[in-house]
Amino acid sequence: MRHRTELKDHQRELYYFRVRLAIGAAFVLFLFFTLIARFFYIQVIQHEYYHTLAENNRISVVPVVPSRGLILDRNGVVMAHNYSAYTLEVTPGKIKDLEKTINELAALVEITPKDRRRFKKLMEESHNFESLPLRTRLNDVEVARFAVNRYRFPGVEIKARLFRNYPQGGLASHAIGYIGRLNDDDLEQLDEAGELSNYRGSDHIGKSGIEQSYEKALHGITGVQRVETDAAGRAVRILSRTAPVSGNNLYLSLDSKLQKIAENAFGERRGALVAIDPKTGEILALVSQPTFDPNLFVDGIDSLNWDLLNNSPDKPLTDRALRGQYPPGSTFKPFMALAGLEYNKRTPSYAISDPGYFMLPGNSHHYRDWKPGGHGSVDLHKSIVVSCDTYYYSLANDLGPDNIFKFISQFGFGKKTGIDIEGELTGLLPSREWKQKRYKQKWYAGDTVSVGIGQGYNLATPLQLAFATSILADNGTVIRPHLVRAIQDSTTNQMRPVAKITPRQLPIKAENLELVRSAMIDVTKPGGTAAGAFINAPYATAAKTGTAQVIGIKQTEKYVASRVAERYRDHAVFIAYAPAEDPKIALAVLVENGGHGGSAAGPIARQVMDYWLLGKLPPEPVAKEKPEEGNND
Repeated sequence: MRHRTELKDHQRELYYFRVRLAIGAAFVLFLFFTLIARFFYIQVIQHEYYHTLAENNRISVVPVVPSRGLILDRNGVVMAHNYSAYTLEVTPGKIKDLEKTINELAALVEITPKDRRRFKKLMEESHNFESLPLRTRLNDVEVARFAVNRYRFPGVEIKARLFRNYPQGGLASHAIGYIGRLNDDDLEQLDEAGELSNYRGSDHIGKSGIEQSYEKALHGITGVQRVETDAAGRAVRILSRTAPVSGNNLYLSLDSKLQKIAENAFGERRGALVAIDPKTGEILALVSQPTFDPNLFVDGIDSLNWDLLNNSPDKPLTDRALRGQYPPGSTFKPFMALAGLEYNKRTPSYAISDPGYFMLPGNSHHYRDWKPGGHGSVDLHKSIVVSCDTYYYSLANDLGPDNIFKFISQFGFGKKTGIDIEGELTGLLPSREWKQKRYKQKWYAGDTVSVGIGQGYNLATPLQLAFATSILADNGTVIRPHLVRAIQDSTTNQMRPVAKITPRQLPIKAENLELVRSAMIDVTKPGGTAAGAFINAPYATAAKTGTAQVIGIKQTEKYVASRVAERYRDHAVFIAYAPAEDPKIALAVLVENGGHGGSAAGPIARQVMDYWLLGKLPPEPVAKEKPEEGNND
């Protein structure tokens, strides 16, 4: 058998080997050049981009919250300021068992039931990723104790924060307002206004009063600092810092001593008082009783205190001065008297014979005067001094609703005064059009008669009454009321007065104003309805008392306060200005369910005027008086 021996083609194999080697080398070179190109692209072309990313991993940009501006009264008494304190902050979204964590924290730092309630309420109003204060105002020992155990509590940290404080407590709380935590509505409004970026790092915003209306001036401008961090995210050093600009300080027209005297004068009674400088429009005192402590809201009010305030029958959170709408009662009569003179429906000498009631022509219905049997012969002067209802029933009927609305609205009734805090209501000065739109009914003569004595559909806020009184005091000059007197720039410390308010003169004859003003002076003299409140006053006061019905009483029935539940008794209303010859203060006082303006509200006005004009301090607050019988103003 023959064997064949196969010879290999070494040349061919070598050729293919070289080809494979060349392909492999080419592939390796391709990969190498690809890596080189990629390296060049990343390191050269995209250098800035990746350098920025690297820096961002190493550097954190942290907003620096500005210090909020102070609020001071006209004499420099601090009404709102800031202080720094440590806060124990919890981010719920980073914690698995929140209740267990809080219980463990309580072993290190005191956490009261109130702290827990407040934290629970904040959680309901916030997002899980937000840092929320569990406990505020930690002392140094508590901070050190937590710092040692910090590793045990992911999602919990200590922060140094600025806190708002209201050192006067509830004094002028409705005017000053308060700050609260930012919510979704606040963020949406800031976004729409283009101011959201200025609130990076901020947790609070003004919620009411001056704090809300002057938020932009008080907040300041947020700063920024670039902080180098380690792998764990802890700050190593500050690389650069743009300092924040503190908010501006506000100087109010309020006088804190006058405010305190006015609030104390109410005692435990509910009501409101507004005092104005008639020559400038500056609000000297703005009282709404009962008041509340705005400090409760700074850290987030707990549910227990919120329920106590929100559900109280006395409604301490309601600003009665701006939002309380009451029938003006007989304080409406001086303005009606002016209307009668201006429209030539009455002359100073024209008098009526008051039998104690008024009857519309062709109608047997009796509209009773507050005084049974009437006041006898009554002219315009006497009608104001003794507050004769019958005179104004007749006058209103002669004027008609259109003239009443046209004239009285000039004094600010039925519209906002334009005061520089939010929340003001318009009150109601009724008209034919209003009734048709509201009730789909025509206007009746009886409606006009009721409006003439400040009852019926009539509603006014205490601010509107004070504003209208200031116009009378300054001979028909209209100046918009305001609370902020000046703004102090935080960078230059320069005082900048508020924008000048241009006064406006009402087209009223001087002699007619003088007739009404003269009658109002005699209201505080013997025989007038406010004589008792101004006995031995060393200055002349022009005033008008009023009683505003809360519930309707049939004309055939006599109103007896003791037979009516306290909250359904008449309101006491009082307007005044002094000194009568050169007014420096005009005010309106309303005591809810207080009865008669002269006996319940007049003494409060006297204490306020005595202090403002004479520097006289009042006696200790008097106890609530028992309402008198009858319906006398």
